[in-house]
Amino acid sequence: MIQFFRRFFQSKIGIGVTLGFLALIALAFASSDVANTGMFGGVAGGDRVAVVGDRTISTSDLSQNANNALRQAREENPTLSMEGFVAQGGFDDVIEQMLSRAAIAEFAEILGLRAGTRLVDSELVAGGATDAEAFRAQLRQRGLTESLVRDDLAMSLLARQSVVPIAYQARMPSSIARTYAQLLGETRTGTAAMFPAEAFAPAADPTAAQLQEYYDENRASYIRPERRVIRYAAFGADAVGDLPPVTNAQIAARYEADQAQYQATERRSFTQLVVPTQAAAQAVIAEVRGGMSLEDSATSKGLATTTVEAVERADYASTASQAVAAAGFDAAEGALAGPVQGSLGWYVLRVNEVTPIAGRTLAQASEEIRETLLTERRAKALEELTERLDTEFSRGRTLEEAARELGIELEITPPLLATGQVYEQQTQAPPQLARAVGFAFELDEGQAAISELEAGETFLIFDVAEITRSATAPLAEIRPQLVARWKRDRGMAAAGQAAERVRERVEGGMSLADALREEDVALPAPQALSINRRALAQQQQITRATILFFSMAEGTVKRVAEQETSRWFVVELDEIETAELAADSSEVMQTALQLSSVLGEEYVEHFVAAAQASLDIERNEAGIEAVRAQLTGATN
Repeated sequence: MIQFFRRFFQSKIGIGVTLGFLALIALAFASSDVANTGMFGGVAGGDRVAVVGDRTISTSDLSQNANNALRQAREENPTLSMEGFVAQGGFDDVIEQMLSRAAIAEFAEILGLRAGTRLVDSELVAGGATDAEAFRAQLRQRGLTESLVRDDLAMSLLARQSVVPIAYQARMPSSIARTYAQLLGETRTGTAAMFPAEAFAPAADPTAAQLQEYYDENRASYIRPERRVIRYAAFGADAVGDLPPVTNAQIAARYEADQAQYQATERRSFTQLVVPTQAAAQAVIAEVRGGMSLEDSATSKGLATTTVEAVERADYASTASQAVAAAGFDAAEGALAGPVQGSLGWYVLRVNEVTPIAGRTLAQASEEIRETLLTERRAKALEELTERLDTEFSRGRTLEEAARELGIELEITPPLLATGQVYEQQTQAPPQLARAVGFAFELDEGQAAISELEAGETFLIFDVAEITRSATAPLAEIRPQLVARWKRDRGMAAAGQAAERVRERVEGGMSLADALREEDVALPAPQALSINRRALAQQQQITRATILFFSMAEGTVKRVAEQETSRWFVVELDEIETAELAADSSEVMQTALQLSSVLGEEYVEHFVAAAQASLDIERNEAGIEAVRAQLTGATN
């Protein structure tokens, strides 16, 4: 229901900045990962982009936060480029969040709040930083220092101290909750007229100048993701070539080293009973020797026997104990052994079966040993080969050189996105590239790399043959889409003007149907509306037009655009019927509870705005634009 209210009344509760701070409060240094300081952390140094009270935000602060924010955004959209992130407003959001956060921390210090060394230490430990050296190593991997992270965490703690009490246990007054609860059951009647963009779109194509201007204004809508062409080839143990033959001397040496496994031995099966004391074990043995079976003796005591099948002495010793294994393997078939103490208690054993295993001579074991030695050699040679290739690739060796050495043919992919999808197609990259695609998007063009496909058996060598950076599509390549979009936008503009004319006529006293007939374009007849808010929410048929319909005052007429459907609407509201509710009704109580959960967010929003208004905040627009240009490559 809260979502319903927020859609229909377009509340300011929970705007982006507020949500950002609530996330900060909840995460408190992102629980365990310093990389998650993305939207709230900073790395000092460089020129200033802003001053908030006595705090400065540097160009490196802004750059680091923007890159971290992009990494977080890529978790939902892996193909998002920095150019696209900036074009969609992500860079501006980062700036605003950094300014707001600095303002909160500065204001908190003015109030006398502090975040000392011990408090910072406790948060680091709570976040998982219990090993100082591992913590510092993690920071070095991210280009951070401990002092900078501590400063960043101190700011987070100041924000938490100042914001949490404001939102804590916020209560929505029942009188306001009653009004909202009554609104949920209201029914509204009126009329709506539709103005489709295609009815007003120009028939003629735009001129070259018009299309160029439109293209320049909408470049961000046509940014193509980065794509890469990957060359690759798989290889296994066959790539190591012929290995030196295994000699008889080597076979004999291995036989001597593993002589124990070739000696005569035996496997035995047991029925065993484990009891807690030696006396209890001795009592069981007495009963069995008196004629009772081991199973019956166990059952009479509320216990159960277990069976051990075809086990060798060493294996049995590893699970029971050396003493238990010795007793079991020294007894004759069918005999009872024990009591003897083992890993679980006192054991009583019955030897069920003894299976002798003949030993093998050197001659009998030679072929098996030969195959074992050959397999080990291939595995070792393959390991050495892959390690060498990895080292050589890091020193500049090319993929073609490696492929020639291995005697394998390279394959090449069509352009791929970072998700592994083929660009402008629904197909994916070959399965063997699944693990390599993400890494390939971190390589330079022509830089070769190696990846393991099957542990110790199959490997993949690959490089990036071609990189097409994220950029706006050239006008010539998207001309048909641009023309269609230009016509649609011109049609929407004209439809909006027509909707305004009709609205003005209705406000002047004309009926909606008559006002439509004044237009030169044939338009759909107006539709009568009678909508209950609760039923509409349950049907999930909320549109911009219905949001407007439930936001208007009775007896008014308004217009609204639905960009996603390329239509305008003129909506006339005739009557509102609202059901009465008692102040103590369950509907009112439930609404009060739900609204209280978001009231705290609104308190925080106003607090943030007040904190910013109380401080001197200076922005260096030239510095901000320099960071923007550096991130998008506009300075290259």
